[in-house]
Amino acid sequence: MKRKDFIRVAGLSSAVALVPKFSFAAETKADSKALTLGLASYTLRSLKLDDVIKTLTRLEIKNVAFKDIHMALTSTDDELKAIGEKVRAAGINLYGAGVIYMKTKEEVDNAFRYATAAGLEMIIGVPNHEFLPLVNDLVKKTNIKLAIHNHGPGDNLYHSPNDVWTKIKDLDPRVGMCLDVGHVVRIKEDPIPMISKYKDRLYDMHMKDVNKAEDDGTPLEIGRGIIDIPGIIKAVKKINYAYRVSIEYEKDGDDPVPGLAESIGYVRGVIKTS
Repeated sequence: MKRKDFIRVAGLSSAVALVPKFSFAAETKADSKALTLGLASYTLRSLKLDDVIKTLTRLEIKNVAFKDIHMALTSTDDELKAIGEKVRAAGINLYGAGVIYMKTKEEVDNAFRYATAAGLEMIIGVPNHEFLPLVNDLVKKTNIKLAIHNHGPGDNLYHSPNDVWTKIKDLDPRVGMCLDVGHVVRIKEDPIPMISKYKDRLYDMHMKDVNKAEDDGTPLEIGRGIIDIPGIIKAVKKINYAYRVSIEYEKDGDDPVPGLAESIGYVRGVIKTS
């Protein structure tokens, strides 16, 4: 099926990107093909918290992981609790936060304090290797998952999900990974077999598209680039993935909503027809 047909199936295209109400059966739990979509809030980095909530509501995205732009790492416990309550009162599941870098013991401790106060299920993080034992202890103590994020070209810590696995395979099973498909493709690896290989530790995904499989590949609306999105969706369904497929639309930082809406429409179309 061609890309325009996916968008038509989903009921969303760039021409109607700002229309507020749609019905997307692909995300209902009664649908055997259901996958849960989410958003990495870095997508909406130019928007304030209230506008992020409004945008999520208009696009019917019910799950979000906040970047610290929208929930500062320096926030007090009371501030974090209030933000969590505000988001959840709008019918949105604030399931995680990230990407959070942990280069010192203090940053590790603060990340888990932050996640606990905000009531998060998981941290999408990048801990330095030497702090993995401490992270492991805090995961056990708090029951908060850590999903380590691969950053591809230029990332000396977790270049690939394969590097993540090497470091976590002997740790508590709640230490897993957030698979960023764009960064995987930019290092000329294939995310599809990784989904099956690492299914027991796959706790989050960043769904995106890029224009080429090179270090300098740049983001595009999902479906316009070279990533095999239908193949990824089929692989995720095959493993009965129980977490979120979170869209991270990095293009058009100053005006992300039209491209984001188009990307959501495409992914929903793929889900419904896969």
